[in-house]
Amino acid sequence: MQAYLPQITLPAVIIAGVVDGINPCAFTVLLLFITAMLATLQTGPSGSANVNAVRLRLIGMGSIYIVAIFLTYLALGVGLLGSVDFFTRQHVPARLGALLAILFGLWMLKDFFLPDWGWRLQAPGKVAQMARQAARRATVPSVVAGGFRIGLCTVPCWGAVYLAVLCLLALQPTALLGYSYLVLYNVVFILPLVVILLAASTRPTLNRLAHWNLHHKEWVRLALGSGVVVMGLLILITV
Repeated sequence: MQAYLPQITLPAVIIAGVVDGINPCAFTVLLLFITAMLATLQTGPSGSANVNAVRLRLIGMGSIYIVAIFLTYLALGVGLLGSVDFFTRQHVPARLGALLAILFGLWMLKDFFLPDWGWRLQAPGKVAQMARQAARRATVPSVVAGGFRIGLCTVPCWGAVYLAVLCLLALQPTALLGYSYLVLYNVVFILPLVVILLAASTRPTLNRLAHWNLHHKEWVRLALGSGVVVMGLLILITV
């Protein structure tokens, strides 16, 4: 397994980043942000606005919001990877991390198959309110602060995937390679959000995306949970 580890890490990082980028939390919160931002920009002091100006403003503020989330995730990942990398040398903590990732993955699977049983692994209910507040203020500081706070508050959604990826990256031959993969993961993670932002800058497309998210978010949860369990088992076999 150690011989195959370098070959499977890159595909695992890319696939996990893409799927995590459309996870229910990130997807839903971005749509809420875009909806509130559109409503704010289209009802300015004059009561109307040029369509192209509104779209450019939305893309600009939305990009700042996504970058804020990216930097928050990356900073958390760098800190956690440093800790995991230190403890991985002792193997036992690495196995505990993998077991914890598997536990969170099974929890996500429970949310898919038994949604009404027990607590759900999801972000706090205030996340949607924070997204709307940041969008309605429509200022760069408020958007940056909102992206940072939302990035922290959505830990329950992405924590399982991130933890599994970090344990996998800590097993890389060099720290530089592990951190390079970490940056790649976060870049891939925000790509679906960028695509969603560009596509959702018009109201009809926004409605279609919201409809798709409503009917597919549980399947995304299933894919994330299954992937985390598989990755955690892979780490247990490797270390």
